[in-house]
Amino acid sequence: MKASTLFKQYAWLVDTIRRAGRIKLSDINERWMRTDMSEGRPFSRATFRRHRNEVEEMFGIDIKCDNENRYYIDDTSLMSSDSVTRWMLSTLAVSNIVSEARGLHDRILLESIPTEGDHLQQAVESMQNGHRIIIQYRRYGSGEPKQWTVEPYCIKLFRRRWYLLGRFENGGFIVLSFDRVLQMQTSDETFTIDKHFDAQAYFADYFGVMTDSRTPLQRIVLRAYGNERYALRDLPLHSSQKVIAEGPDYVDFEVQLRPTSDFLAHILSRGRWLKVISPDDIAQKIKDLLQEALEEYK
Repeated sequence: MKASTLFKQYAWLVDTIRRAGRIKLSDINERWMRTDMSEGRPFSRATFRRHRNEVEEMFGIDIKCDNENRYYIDDTSLMSSDSVTRWMLSTLAVSNIVSEARGLHDRILLESIPTEGDHLQQAVESMQNGHRIIIQYRRYGSGEPKQWTVEPYCIKLFRRRWYLLGRFENGGFIVLSFDRVLQMQTSDETFTIDKHFDAQAYFADYFGVMTDSRTPLQRIVLRAYGNERYALRDLPLHSSQKVIAEGPDYVDFEVQLRPTSDFLAHILSRGRWLKVISPDDIAQKIKDLLQEALEEYK
């Protein structure tokens, strides 16, 4: 059997168990027989055992069995919303769903995510092997490209774009967008990543990928109107987000973050449906930006 076919089956198995919470093998087999992947052949206990072992080895996901012979995903931390494992399996699960929906391809519209080709692969390999990379980079609005040698510390996907967090030899960091990379070369110089570095913690105080330690961490209260109330409940802006008040036509959310320009831009993009209640300085920044936008229409 082709490796790609097996990979799809592993993703299907994990997604099926995850969605069910706890499920018996007979129910797994029943759902399996409804897919084109089965080709009419049942999901045997031996096949399940092999797939279960491969899933643990390949993804680090432990499928356990309770006292009622129901299977479940044990380590929920591996399936967190921002983990690579969750993203990869979700992508494969969607791919399976679309591929199974024969005859509907022209009615299922997807949003493309640039892969950035060789640059992304080269950066990942440099991370794995501990090699510095030499990057030629052109910022938006900049005439001449710049060249930097950085240690590739982590890669982040944000709003359909891939970013690299690079560390300079002097200890400073820079965030680079892969779509602005002109050339990338793997250096012979090696590096050892700081054992105390935590990629999740590095970006934890920020909305997206724009980072600036000079921007103070602040408690920000946002008031959402209309359908924005429900959208923010389903898709929080930040991991710190929580509801602090509700009214007849609004909900107040609190976030704790450093309000860099990408956060302010997002608030602006929501128009009249999202308002900064506090602090006053952030509310004033939004007012100023809105006024500048109005000036462009005069």
